[in-house]
Amino acid sequence: MSGIEEIKNQELLWFYEAKGERKGGVSEAAIAELIRNGTISYGTSVWKKGFPDWMKVENTELKAHLDDSAPPPLTGENVNNSIVWFLSFAPAIGLFLEGFVAGIVYGDNQYRVEESISNAEFWYITLILNISLSIFDNKRLKAAGHNTDKFKGWVWLVPVYLFQRAKALKHNYAYFAVWIVCFLVSLSV
Repeated sequence: MSGIEEIKNQELLWFYEAKGERKGGVSEAAIAELIRNGTISYGTSVWKKGFPDWMKVENTELKAHLDDSAPPPLTGENVNNSIVWFLSFAPAIGLFLEGFVAGIVYGDNQYRVEESISNAEFWYITLILNISLSIFDNKRLKAAGHNTDKFKGWVWLVPVYLFQRAKALKHNYAYFAVWIVCFLVSLSV
């Protein structure tokens, strides 16, 4: 292969992002196959020589391959946000549930109920509620066609998950802020 042909072939190579890592360079035929098999989908960042920066695959000429594979994900305003709003109030709801459980466990001993709440004796109830709602919301986002691989590992750290979710769906950060406020209020109890 001559030097000119080699340079031309390098210019045609595509690079793509997968789980926070740069992959490639691959030919357009190879990247089209990655789109068909679902490795690359809407929201995946790609780059090739001549691009000023990484671009979403749907904003490049590769969009034609996406159109053949699957419909785009639902836009942010079309995604059902009822779970995420419930999740944003989860620290306060969890505190209420902790009090409810303490009331069942300690019965009429009001002092012991209050002591168990202030000592966070049933802290795991709030933790389980937060993580369960995050996982459930993550599944709903996937069902809406969103690639949640970039932030699904963060369901264990709820505020980071909420921040990443808002960023990915181009929402304002209201549910993230509400969670932070509820968490701070629950700490002061």
